[in-house]
Amino acid sequence: MSEPALSIRGLERRFASGDGELVILSGVDLDVQPGEMVGLVGPSGSGKSSLLHAAGLLERPTGGTVLIDGVDAWALGDDARTALRRRYIGFVYQFHHLLAEFDALDNVALPQLIAGRRRRDARVEAERLLTLMGLGARLHHQPAQLSGGEQQRVAIARALANRPRLLLADEPTGNLDPTTSGAVFQSLFDVARREGVGALIATHNLELASYMDRVVTLKDGHLVEHARPR
Repeated sequence: MSEPALSIRGLERRFASGDGELVILSGVDLDVQPGEMVGLVGPSGSGKSSLLHAAGLLERPTGGTVLIDGVDAWALGDDARTALRRRYIGFVYQFHHLLAEFDALDNVALPQLIAGRRRRDARVEAERLLTLMGLGARLHHQPAQLSGGEQQRVAIARALANRPRLLLADEPTGNLDPTTSGAVFQSLFDVARREGVGALIATHNLELASYMDRVVTLKDGHLVEHARPR
């Protein structure tokens, strides 16, 4: 059996607060398997972003372990951890953060070039992913020429460009209208499943739970797992 794309054990995140301590995460355990879609829900301020930041190796937890493809990530030095993050993790945020001066193709090719891939190969892979996302006719459009939903599809393709094992998404459709949100999320689901990527997706939209294999709620620093939504 393959290693989980993400394995979290005993994750703690605490902050000094006045004379005491503010507990954000308290002993969180979670596995995400390759090809599995896991929804992360919870009220604002519950710690969803803190959990994603620790899992994505962006914010050091107070305690616990984060294993990415079997590697204890927070036990690595800074350079090795950065290399692990670039190789194995893709990120999608609520706002797409595309580079305005580049077209869709080059926005998706760029992270591959940074990783050392040849330009021709990077552009071929970018075209493949954008076509899967339904943007085959929009490859050479700049972000300003794309709708909000199209821009977010480009951002998803960019997150998958280096074929990560793990996709982390923080409110990936939070700034889209309900109809566009559903279409973009379906595209994310289809492509992530096709590519065999494990995904942990934070969202306030409970309707999107129907897309997930599992849904977990973060409450009072702990995760509560729900029955499969379908």
